This record gives sequence, structure tokens and C-alpha cells, in this order.
Amino acid sequence: MTQVSGSWRRAAAGARLLGADGEVASTIFAEMSALAARTGALNLGQGFPDEDGPEEVLEAAREAIAAGRNQYPPGRGDPDLLQAIAEHQRRFYGIEVDPGSEAIVTAGATEALTATLLALLDGPDDEVVVFEPFYDAYAAAVGLAGARLVPVRLRWPDFQPDLDELDRAVTDRTRIILVNDPHNPTGAVFSAGVRERIVELADRHGAIIVTDEVYEHLSLDEPHVPIASLDGAAQRTVTISSGGKTFRTTGWKVGWVTAPQDLVTAVLTVKQYLTYSGGAPFQPAIARGLRLSDAFFSGLAGDMRAKRDLLGTGLRAAGFDVSRPAGSYFTVADASPLGADDAAQLCRELPDRAGVVAVPLSAFVTEEHAREYRSLVRFAACKRREMLEEAAARLATLSA
Repeated sequence: MTQVSGSWRRAAAGARLLGADGEVASTIFAEMSALAARTGALNLGQGFPDEDGPEEVLEAAREAIAAGRNQYPPGRGDPDLLQAIAEHQRRFYGIEVDPGSEAIVTAGATEALTATLLALLDGPDDEVVVFEPFYDAYAAAVGLAGARLVPVRLRWPDFQPDLDELDRAVTDRTRIILVNDPHNPTGAVFSAGVRERIVELADRHGAIIVTDEVYEHLSLDEPHVPIASLDGAAQRTVTISSGGKTFRTTGWKVGWVTAPQDLVTAVLTVKQYLTYSGGAPFQPAIARGLRLSDAFFSGLAGDMRAKRDLLGTGLRAAGFDVSRPAGSYFTVADASPLGADDAAQLCRELPDRAGVVAVPLSAFVTEEHAREYRSLVRFAACKRREMLEEAAARLATLSA
């Protein structure tokens, strides 16, 4: 049998992608999407939109292709996109970014996160504090870096971290505090008190804050507040975002990193050996998107707010208890009132019982904490309203 590196095994095990026999295990997303395809069920499991993004952004990509912008862009990224990223940070948050030295473009936010963790972690003595449940790529990247994941749990129904637990988790061994806000998969937006405590703890223990802000324009009840905008945070914060969620172009994979020059240089040192560069005609298109009017961005949040409310109403009518999300694409529901205390089993049955696909929240947690999330289900609201209305009607049969 071919031998593989320990780092690969650590990454796969951390993300629960390696079976007991050493084979690559199917993810819950692949399993649920296959069920949707087999049964014709409506797929509210995976977080991708089923509508195209704004025409101006799509047309900019077509123009770039027609103009021959189809070869490697610069390794740091298209200069106009870097400039647009800097303009965006100033326009929305008052954050000043030097586009030539404090920003790079990546192949989506996942590459940005992976390159950042690989660049800033230095083996088993380093710890990464992460808020659980978490996007599964976090555990894989921490595993690749050979570091240790330290979860701080977000608990039903508001999914705000307990500050005492956070205080205990962050120590002098903490190299990175990894923050996803607005949060996938819970839909939580962290309170001002939580954000301030993260900055305080990072400063006290000499940690770097890495923020995943891909849902920044899908903060539904109040404007997004980047941690880098807080007093004393900018010099120790790596901010990551992307255009996929904002412009409904998840397949384009255009992300970015902004941070102080020394941190950006460290990330670029790793990133250049991952993809080097990519998405040549999509980079100018995302630049155009970042310069769209305020009406576009407020309309984006308003549309998702209406979809959140539509989905939540349908889930309550079906008998679920519902946590009202403050951001992102996602709504978490408790299946206990339906007599279902095993959400993973319920999600495998839902396509046949109700013609809807969802994902158990336990897919986003470490095995030792999975039982705490056993009855919770994540639904994605980033679909056409007609689809959400049909899903609500189908789910209503569960309580009939």
C-alpha cells in the first residue's frame, strides 16, 4: 500500500474525511447532494445560490474573456481588483489598505485560509482557537499545519460563545484565533462584546486574529463590523473574504486577504506555491462588483432577509424550533419537537419523506462534541423564493 504523509492524514482526520480503513470518506454534502439527485428532492443542504449574480458583473467577465485576459494574472492579483478591494475596505469600514503591499487575491476564501494557516502556524506547539460548529476546511488546514485545534462551542439557540470558555481556551500557546462572522453554519453574528473580548485576548496572549468574512454583506439585522476595524486590532488581524457569496458567483473562486504587510508577505510566500494565480477574467469582474452602488449591497441583504423569514416561517409551521439567523445563508432548526433526536438520520430520511435535503449540524463539529448538536439541522435559504415556498409546503407534511 502506498505510504502517505502524516500531514495529509492529520488533515483528513481533522476534517473527518478519512475512513477507518484509510480510504477517503464521502462528505455529508456529497451524500446529501447524491440523495437530492436520486430522489428529485429540493437541495437546501449545500450553500450555493440557484440564481446568477448581477448582470454588470457577469458582463465584465465576458468582456475580459473577449479582450483576451485569459492567461496568468500577476501572482498578487489583478492590480485593479487589488485597488477595488482597498476602496471597498475604506468605503464600508473606514479601513485603510495599501493595495500594493497589504492585499493579495486568492483562489477563493478557502485557499486564503489554508495559505494563512500554513504560513502562520509552526507545528504541534501552536494552537488555533476556533468557534464550533465550524466550516470543515478549518480542521483540515490546521491538520496540514500540524497544529492543534481548540474549539469554543456555540450553543443553541443564539450561538454566541461563552466568554468564560473563550477566556480558558485562549492561552500563551494560542497562535491564531479563527473567527467566522457572520457565521457558517449557525447564521450567528457575534456581539460587540464577543468581538472586543477576542481582540483583548489576542493582545494579552500575542495571538493573531484570522477572520473569515465571506458573508460580510449578508449581515441581516445590522451592518457588518470587521474585527480589523476595532481599536488595537488591525496590526494583528488577517482579514479574508471573497466575491462568491456577495455576487452569487461561488464557482469563480475569487477571494482575497488584507493584513499588515509582514503578515501578507508570509501568506503570499505559501500561496504562490498553491495556485500562484487564477481566475484571470473573473478578477476584473469582481472588481466591478465591489464598485457597485450602495443600493446593490443593501438590496442583497434585504433579499436574503426576506428569504430567511420565509424559510423560518415554513420550518416553524413544519414543527421545528428555529434559531433566527442574523447573517449568512443558513438557518439552524431543532428537530426534537418532531420526535427526531438524530438529525443525521432525519436528513437521510427527509428526501423520501418530504422531498427536501438538509444537513445535520453535527457534520460541522468535532466528534467529542457531536452529541450536543445531535438534533440540530442546517437549511440553506440562498435559493429562489419559489423553491423556498415549495420546500416549506413539502416540510409541512412532517407535522400533518
